[in-house]
Amino acid sequence: MSKRDTRTRRAVLDLLKREGPSEAPVLATLLDLTDMAVRQHLYALEEEGYVEAVSVPRPRGRPAKQWTLTRKADRYFPDAHAELTADLLTAMHAAFGDEGMDRLLAERTRQQKQAYAKEVGSRKSLKGRLDALAELRTGEGYVAAVEKHGDGYLLVENHCPICVAAKACSGLCSAELAVFRHALGDDVEVERTDHILAGARRCAYRIHVKGGKAAGSASVRE
Repeated sequence: MSKRDTRTRRAVLDLLKREGPSEAPVLATLLDLTDMAVRQHLYALEEEGYVEAVSVPRPRGRPAKQWTLTRKADRYFPDAHAELTADLLTAMHAAFGDEGMDRLLAERTRQQKQAYAKEVGSRKSLKGRLDALAELRTGEGYVAAVEKHGDGYLLVENHCPICVAAKACSGLCSAELAVFRHALGDDVEVERTDHILAGARRCAYRIHVKGGKAAGSASVRE
């Protein structure tokens, strides 16, 4: 995709954020482009999951086709909540100390374990459990995927929506490992092999059934 197309698609996303649900001709007028050119960009963004079309009834004639942003598009719009969360964690540590932070993390981990186990634990195969886990994590903004790796799998997370908070509270990352191990079952080994906070491009977790062969070699970057 050319830089021009990238800029235009970002402009479409910005317009939908500002204007709300809009028809293609309206977007075309605002962008000084043809209707067809804008529709091509909208179809490409729809295929990537950033926009969706909704049908709006009209008093007369065919329903209008309006385009709107999906939750996935949120990643393009900075949110101050990340900095606020980090500030709150720092303030809580100052107010309640290590013991208070440990209790906070323990409760968050308990809630995550319960929620993840409900969605993941019903799957019989390891691959099925991993697919369910990746779907959950993607819904939370981690852009997760499952890859076959040797005799096991890699759970890959290409984005970290809590990166700022995790820098302020390293226990968040440690708790994630506990959550994954609980969700995937006692018969499964989970090892982090790549870590965004340590400078890696992504977070990745090597996963295989206990007692089986290691799923290939991987240098651990913590």
